[in-house]
Amino acid sequence: MAEQIFTNARIVLEDEAVEGSLLVRDGKIADFDSSATRHGEDLGGDYLVPGFVELHTDHLENHYAPRPGVRWNPIAAVQSHDAQVAGAGITTVFDALRVGMDEDARTSTAEMQMLADAIEQAKREERLRADHLLHLRCEVSAPDVLDGLAGFLDVLPVRLVSLMDHSPGQRQFASLDSYRAFYQGKMGMSDAAYEAFAAKRIAQADEFSARHRREIVDLCHPRAIAVASHDDATSAHVEEAASDGVSIAEFPTTIEAAAASRAADIQVLMGAPNLVRGGSHSGNVSAVVLAEAGQLDILSSDYVPFSLMVAVFALPGLVPSISLPQAVRLVTRAPAEAVGLDDRGAIRPGLRADLVRVRAGDGVPVVRSVWREGNRVS
Repeated sequence: MAEQIFTNARIVLEDEAVEGSLLVRDGKIADFDSSATRHGEDLGGDYLVPGFVELHTDHLENHYAPRPGVRWNPIAAVQSHDAQVAGAGITTVFDALRVGMDEDARTSTAEMQMLADAIEQAKREERLRADHLLHLRCEVSAPDVLDGLAGFLDVLPVRLVSLMDHSPGQRQFASLDSYRAFYQGKMGMSDAAYEAFAAKRIAQADEFSARHRREIVDLCHPRAIAVASHDDATSAHVEEAASDGVSIAEFPTTIEAAAASRAADIQVLMGAPNLVRGGSHSGNVSAVVLAEAGQLDILSSDYVPFSLMVAVFALPGLVPSISLPQAVRLVTRAPAEAVGLDDRGAIRPGLRADLVRVRAGDGVPVVRSVWREGNRVS
């Protein structure tokens, strides 16, 4: 049996942080010892936390298409993305790929399928540090979303699907003025071009959104694919999500939607950048406000992988009622449970030895080492 011993560590367990030694055997947590008699790798008083579980990052697309018109080698893009997430303490990552395209899309469905294939190839060839799983961001108002989804289901191991609707007047863009400001500014359209664009998107939403949402849900549940609802803003949105068997509310935009989600036993996921920055960049509800109200279950790095580590160590200072073990749970056990991964997410005998050594003092924490199933990967 292969054994590893980590000594002189501040080990963050599920309910407390304790000093001592940790025994790993054959890639799994074996035992914790509060005595200092064992000999092993001395962690110098650094924290030892479970490897983070990231449910929603579309960061991979930035490595594949780093500039307009530029496309990177897909395997190289996956490896670059992987190195960044592992270096941030993320040992399980759900790579979010877009399904359902429109004029705003920087990439095509074929390119998303190519990236998914590249992830699977890199896994087979043991190129990756983190454990990569597939998350599809389904734009329900897009005419081609079902065709795009069919190109993944029964072909690749999809574990999570998000139901999204970024059409005018919906969810994140309930305000038509905010929709205009975002899209007209982003795409540099004239007033006439914008009016035609918005009218087309509204017509597509009226025709497709409700039907596509139902059909996607009906495809996911028999395959045991977890379903998330994105940018819920009202109690009515949450009622729809609950009737669809949704288990995760991604980035609810209001306190009303977050509270209704938790009342419906739907886990509330918010962005760590929101928490670190002190608020949403788009004017939605603050993650800190939800944490103070006891309405925050999961944190996601969204567009900055290292934001998870910063948020975890900042949160107890921002919300004194939340301890460090509780903050760690938001990025480890809670996301793992939300998608049915019962073999990781805590330092507990029998679970995977996905571990992160962190030096935390004043300012930004430092990730010093990362192990996945007992193997050092960073």
